[in-house]
Amino acid sequence: MNWLLAGLAMLGGVCVGLQAAINGQLGKKIGSLEGAFVSFAVGTLALLLVMIFFGKGNVLSVMNLPRWQLTGGLLGAVYVVASVLAVPKIGVATTLMAVVSGQLLMSAIIDHYGLISGQQIPFDWKRALALVLMAAALYLFTKR
Repeated sequence: MNWLLAGLAMLGGVCVGLQAAINGQLGKKIGSLEGAFVSFAVGTLALLLVMIFFGKGNVLSVMNLPRWQLTGGLLGAVYVVASVLAVPKIGVATTLMAVVSGQLLMSAIIDHYGLISGQQIPFDWKRALALVLMAAALYLFTKR
């Protein structure tokens, strides 16, 4: 395993946890959709600056991509709006438990069928058990 990449992924997870908490508070102050918009606007500006100074690709080649490859931003917006709405009502931990459960379910489907040019990894009893345990954990997180 490449520990540097695993550490980077873990840092991304830490950022998602912080992002959910911050965006939840932002949404309470200025409105859910407005909070999601501001969050994306700040992130877009930050990425624009990083791209200007460190980018090595050609952003204009986006015109030649299949349109479905542009849905990542839309899917990210759905996530941010969902977290802005959910965090103030069910908390950061429960929201992220639900997010991770959804991620694992969708990624297991993508792996099983080898979708989106991914490696095909069959769905087996171990993965099924992991998803059942994740559902049980989500239930326990939501139980008051």
